Amino acid sequence: MSKTEKLRGVIVGAGYFSRFHHEAWNRVEGVEIIANCDSDIGKARTYAEEFEIPRSVATEELDQVLAEEKPDFIDIVTPPGTHFELCQKAIDSGCAIICQKPLAPDWGQTLALADLIRGSNARFMVHENWRWQPWYRQIKKMLDAGQIGDVFHCNVHCRMGDGWGEDAYLARQPFFRDYERLFIFETGVHFLDTFRFLFGEVESLFARTARRNPVIKGEDSALIVCEMESGATAVLDANRYNESSAADARYTFGTVRIEGSKGHLELGFDGSITLKPLGQAAQQVDYQPSRTGFAGDCVFALQQHFADCMHRGTPFESTIDDYLKTVALVEKAYESAEISGKTD
Repeated sequence: MSKTEKLRGVIVGAGYFSRFHHEAWNRVEGVEIIANCDSDIGKARTYAEEFEIPRSVATEELDQVLAEEKPDFIDIVTPPGTHFELCQKAIDSGCAIICQKPLAPDWGQTLALADLIRGSNARFMVHENWRWQPWYRQIKKMLDAGQIGDVFHCNVHCRMGDGWGEDAYLARQPFFRDYERLFIFETGVHFLDTFRFLFGEVESLFARTARRNPVIKGEDSALIVCEMESGATAVLDANRYNESSAADARYTFGTVRIEGSKGHLELGFDGSITLKPLGQAAQQVDYQPSRTGFAGDCVFALQQHFADCMHRGTPFESTIDDYLKTVALVEKAYESAEISGKTD
C-alpha cells in the first residue's frame, strides 16, 4: 500500500466505548472510516451522522458491506462473545483486524480465536490501549534510560468509584453487572499488560478477589502481586467500588509508585510524573499528557500506531501471540484467587 493512500475502515459496534474509537479515527492520519454498523441501527446512524461516516447498517448486513466496500480493516468494538464470528467475516473478506479486549468470554474461546488468526493471513492487532496512556509511555522511556536504576518494586493504587450502589454500571456499561468474572477480566487485564510492557514477563503471581457490591455477579476488587522475571515485584491494589479523591478518577485510573536502585518515580492523579533520585530533590518530569479523548488520548495513540504499521508493513505492538501472555495471567490470577480464598 502506498503511504499516500488512505486506509479504509469499517467500525463494528456503537456502544459506550465505541465513541472513543470513532472520535479518534477522525483524527488519525492516513485513515478514513467508510462505514459503521451495530445491532441497534439507530445507534449506528447516530454515530454515522456525528462523525460524518458515509454508510451505516445493522450488524447483519456486515457481509454485504465487506463485499461491496472491500475495506482495508475492520475495527471490532463489540462484546467478547461476538468476536470470533466477526473475525471470521473479516478474514473471509481479506481485511486486517483491530479488536477490542476481552478477546473472548473465556480462555478456551480465546485460544480458538488465536488459532483462527494464526491459520489465516490476516493482520491482527489487539486494541489494548492502557500501555498507550502517555504517562506509561513516558515512564517506559525513563526506565529504559536507567533514570531510577534497576527496578525493585511497583505499586498501583486504583479506586474507580463507578461500581457502588443499586444502579452500578447501568449508565455506562450495564452488561458488567452480569459478568461472572468482572474486575480482573475487564480491568485488571489492562494493568497486567502494562506490567509486562514496563517490567518484562511475569514469573509468578498471587491474587485475592472480593465482591463488594452485592447487586453484581462478579468480583469488583482485586489484590494482585506479580513477581517479575527481572526480580522486581509489581502490585495492583484496586477496586471499582470505592472512590478516589481525584477530580477525574478515569484520567489515570489511580496512582503509581516505582522504586529502583537509584530512586523512584511517582504518577499522580493528574498525569504528572515526579522523579526523585536518591539523595536529591524531587523534580517534576517535563512532558505534557493530553486531555483529549480517553485517558490521555491513548485510543488515538494506539490507532495511529495501527495505521502507521499498516502503511509501513511493520509489526503491531499487541499481536495475538503477545497478548495471549497477558490473558494467561488473567487465568492465573483467578486460579490463585480460588486457592487463596475468594471473599463475597
